[in-house]
Amino acid sequence: MRNETALGLAEARGPWARVLRSVLYTALFMVFAGPLLALMVGAFTPTVDPTQFTLWPDRLSLDNLERAVDRNVLDYLLNSFLVVGGGLALQVLVSVFAGYALARKRFRGSAVVLVLILATMMLPEEVLAVPLSVLLADLPLLHVSLVGSLVGMIVPVAAWGFSILVMTEFMKEIPKELEESARLDGAGEFRVFWQVVLPLCRPALGVIGIFGFTMIWDQYMLPLLVATDPAQYTLPLALRSLRSDDQVGIGVLLVGAFLAMLPSVLAFLALQRSFIRGLTSGAVKG
Repeated sequence: MRNETALGLAEARGPWARVLRSVLYTALFMVFAGPLLALMVGAFTPTVDPTQFTLWPDRLSLDNLERAVDRNVLDYLLNSFLVVGGGLALQVLVSVFAGYALARKRFRGSAVVLVLILATMMLPEEVLAVPLSVLLADLPLLHVSLVGSLVGMIVPVAAWGFSILVMTEFMKEIPKELEESARLDGAGEFRVFWQVVLPLCRPALGVIGIFGFTMIWDQYMLPLLVATDPAQYTLPLALRSLRSDDQVGIGVLLVGAFLAMLPSVLAFLALQRSFIRGLTSGAVKG
């Protein structure tokens, strides 16, 4: 049986083909993983030359980490976890309920709502910065200010158009017969949603979980608008502050960059099965 590549070409065999594949895989590994390994090694190398990185250090040390702790990097990391934890929980909650309403319920103006949600994804953060800062300074109806608090970084990311659209399109593919059978058995609306529809959306939840985590974790503009004190900085924002300090060495910056990168990698590894299933589910349906 002939194996084919993703391009539909016959897979070459033989010793030279294996050597070529090994060289290609090694080159791809060095291109994508090399900088990350160099960052990790540099973060735990006692003396770091900013012009030279190596994958094989002479010895490893925690000196850079200790200096980073003295610069309150762990406090910034905690702020980031608080923001991403609260923001992602609200974002997933809003996305599943909004997706269920748009996918399974018929109401006038649903197409307009989808267009408006899609339009929010087309506006860059720089355009939204001024109106967002005005809203956070005086929240409509409540007339409270969220500036200078971590809550002000959580509320704006509670709804994201991408996550809502992913959940909406995924829920549209769920057979309605399953809901009708559950209702015939006496299940109410919330029970149908919780026990029938939502368990089938685990692949989509993995997708919005990873993308949502990365989007919130990498936020720079929003903390810049909200934070009024360095104690409120998240880690991405704190890296800019540390970089502008002449007394901070390159090793501390590398530790901060490594800590900023690590949670996203761990989140992907934890949700990769659901993420891959969510990406490929649309290709195998129909």
